[in-house]
Amino acid sequence: MKNLTPQEIVRELDRYIVGQADAKRAVAIAMRNRYRRLSLPEDQRAEITPKNILMIGPTGVGKTEIARRLAKLSDAPFVKVEATKFTQVGYVGRDVDAIVRDLMDAAVNMVHEERVALVRERAAKAADARIVEILARRETAEEVGERLTETRTSSKARANGIAAVSTQTASSVAGPAAKLKPQKRRASRKALAEQLARNELDEQMIEIELEQEENLSAMFEFVSEMSDDPGDGFQELLGAMPSGRKRVRRVSVKDARRLLTQEEANKLIDPDAVVEQATQRAEQTGIIFLDEIDKIVGSKVDTGPDVSGEGVQRDLLPVIEGTSTMTRYGPVKTDHVLWIAAGAFSNTKPSDLIPELQGRLPLRVELASLGLEEYKRILTQPDNALTRQYTALLGVEGVTLEFTADGIAELAHGAQAMNERVENIGARRLHTIMEKLLEEVSFEASERAGETVTVDAAFVRGRLANLIADEDLSRYIL
Repeated sequence: MKNLTPQEIVRELDRYIVGQADAKRAVAIAMRNRYRRLSLPEDQRAEITPKNILMIGPTGVGKTEIARRLAKLSDAPFVKVEATKFTQVGYVGRDVDAIVRDLMDAAVNMVHEERVALVRERAAKAADARIVEILARRETAEEVGERLTETRTSSKARANGIAAVSTQTASSVAGPAAKLKPQKRRASRKALAEQLARNELDEQMIEIELEQEENLSAMFEFVSEMSDDPGDGFQELLGAMPSGRKRVRRVSVKDARRLLTQEEANKLIDPDAVVEQATQRAEQTGIIFLDEIDKIVGSKVDTGPDVSGEGVQRDLLPVIEGTSTMTRYGPVKTDHVLWIAAGAFSNTKPSDLIPELQGRLPLRVELASLGLEEYKRILTQPDNALTRQYTALLGVEGVTLEFTADGIAELAHGAQAMNERVENIGARRLHTIMEKLLEEVSFEASERAGETVTVDAAFVRGRLANLIADEDLSRYIL
């Protein structure tokens, strides 16, 4: 995990998320505590459990964005899941153990990519050598074919009365001979390697052999979702298993370098070591963001079990508290996995969660609703602000986009008005408004190269005033 202090983590989050200081501090401390725990002796480390967080706030205020940015800051395995996708064990749908399996998949992919980066240079050299060999063999075959054709033509002419095939000619035909001399072959390979290094052969088409890839993840997922009978599922799995044969593909040299480099890199990596390191990362530093947890809270069901509500909550209890979950890579313990749950709780409240689950999410932070000033800052301050995105996109077409202060204020006012009148979707409203505002400019941008478009208050009102005023129309468009 990156050695970032809580203050540094908050500063990084401030680059993309406006406000929500309490939530940023909570996740920053939680991340730093992971680093602190791993620095302790083994006996103390085992006794310190993660302090799971419950983020409460309306949609569009930054809960998911905090999780996304946290994933990029962290060198830890991270997964984001939605609570509504799961049902109680034994019923149709995904069970909560799939969350841990997803976390382990993320950890394996992370470790694998890191190790591929370490051996990529060696793998690229091996891949280039294979491509040069393929190209050299093709050149040799073409030259031999040409010489055989010439010899046959000469022999046919002699058979018509010119002369018999001489012993010298016969020896030149034999041994399909007449392959290139060793020094010529070496020169040819060297020339090909130089051309390959200069990317002069990228567009040539060649045939390469690739190992059959074993996509066990997809097969196990197929079995678990499509078959209720374990016996049937096992038969389906056996039928889907790869045969181990190689497959031949005709691709460009450019694509061949990419595919063969990946294959050579995989040969240089120990899969057992990858799984071992990934398991340690998932168990010790894994982070799971459980979104829409409020959607599995509701009134008690009078008839039958609540398999997608309270049933899911009860299944989550042991996984959050700490248990051993079987994955295709082996068992994974969840005792030290950090859980960050989030929900709007607009029609329910956190106390409606079953008490046991409440106890497993001890830290609660409330995210505030956004106002006019926050919308203004969201449009201009973050590194990925919408105004910067659209300016860059239209700049590709040669159109200069300029936003004035009163134009930004008018956009923020329109977003706030729409959220108050129609449905409060927070900062996501800015996306719909910006897209509608610049629709005409974006459509005609290729024909307006060299122009400067100034987005001021009059520009905004001219394109959005009628739409915002018509509540019925805005429900469908904004």
